[in-house]
Amino acid sequence: MNDDTRIKLEAAAFRGLVEHLQRRTDVQNIDIMNLAGFCRNCLSKWYLQAAKEEGVEMDYDTACEAVYGMPYSEWKSTHQTSASDEQLDEFEKTKPLHAYISGHNK
Repeated sequence: MNDDTRIKLEAAAFRGLVEHLQRRTDVQNIDIMNLAGFCRNCLSKWYLQAAKEEGVEMDYDTACEAVYGMPYSEWKSTHQTSASDEQLDEFEKTKPLHAYISGHNK
C-alpha cells in the first residue's frame, strides 16, 4: 500500500471514530478514559498536535469543536454529567495507562 492510500484510510478511520463519538453523547469521557485510556479530549489534543506539526494554526477550542461537533462548552452543558466517586477512583487507578499526549503529560 502506498503512503497516499494509507493516509486516506487512516483519515477515514479517524472520521468514523469522531462521528461515532459525536453520536454517543451518552458515553462520558471519564468512562472512555477509564476503559480505554483516552477520551474525546485526548483526541482533540492529538488533532491539535498534528495541526501544529503541519504548520496549521489552530487552538484547543477549534480542535475540540472538530471532535465534539460543537463547542466544548456546549457539549459539557448539554451532555456531561458529574463523575461519581467510583469513576474518579478508577480514573486515578488507571492513570498510568492513560494516553500519552505530546506536551500534556508533564
